[in-house]
Amino acid sequence: MSGQKSMPIHHIVAGEGTPPIVFVHGFACSHADWASQMAALSARHRTVAVDLRGHGASPGVAAECSIERYGADVAEIMRSLDLSPSVLIGHSMGCRVVTEAALQAPERTAGVILLDGSQFAPEMEAALRTRFAIPGGYEAMVREWFEGMFTAKSDPSQAASVVARAALLPRAIGETILLDLQRYDVETFTEALARLRVPVMAVQATYSNARRERQSLAAGQTTPFLDMLRGCVASLRVAVIEETGHFPQLDESARTNALIEGFVTSL
Repeated sequence: MSGQKSMPIHHIVAGEGTPPIVFVHGFACSHADWASQMAALSARHRTVAVDLRGHGASPGVAAECSIERYGADVAEIMRSLDLSPSVLIGHSMGCRVVTEAALQAPERTAGVILLDGSQFAPEMEAALRTRFAIPGGYEAMVREWFEGMFTAKSDPSQAASVVARAALLPRAIGETILLDLQRYDVETFTEALARLRVPVMAVQATYSNARRERQSLAAGQTTPFLDMLRGCVASLRVAVIEETGHFPQLDESARTNALIEGFVTSL
């Protein structure tokens, strides 16, 4: 496995084989979340995992952080590596980023996988700004959110590491990204998804209720996010990983890998 830098975006490349697979992490996360997928899939595919601006080993300032900019960065990495049409896999916030990357580099995109995505409602902007205005409110909110992303079946040390890492994201970057994410969800996400012209699979494990409390899914259960996808993505396939947390690539890595491989093989 080799580390690559296409300034300013750090990324890791491993393996050979087509189609390539590009992994994009979520808010306050990093390329490290995909270690199990890279290890399993790089035997048959060229795999790439990125650190978005301001995350992991990629530098960044708040003014540079938006969903569209992140999508452009991923598209640029695909071009700089001269990837053949690839499967783009995004987790959480990364679902928006890979959608943007697919639209900005359609010639490099063979398919898209959305791993445990969601969609912020219009009223979420006011809720975010209210929390940000409270001393320590941003930090407390991020800690609460991330602690709720794991279950009793999660590896405690791994969960604690993810929660601690999220706390390291600078507040200015975190607040900017969350507000931009909400803006993108309300103004752009549905229309962007409808413009995709490649196969799309949603792999869903959880949903957040009106109080932003995260719940695990049962087999066959749907969510507002999945219902939205079914309404605007003609090629959609849906798989549910039940009774797990928001990071199925960590907590249910074998099942996640099998779903990815099945989708890739079907293209």
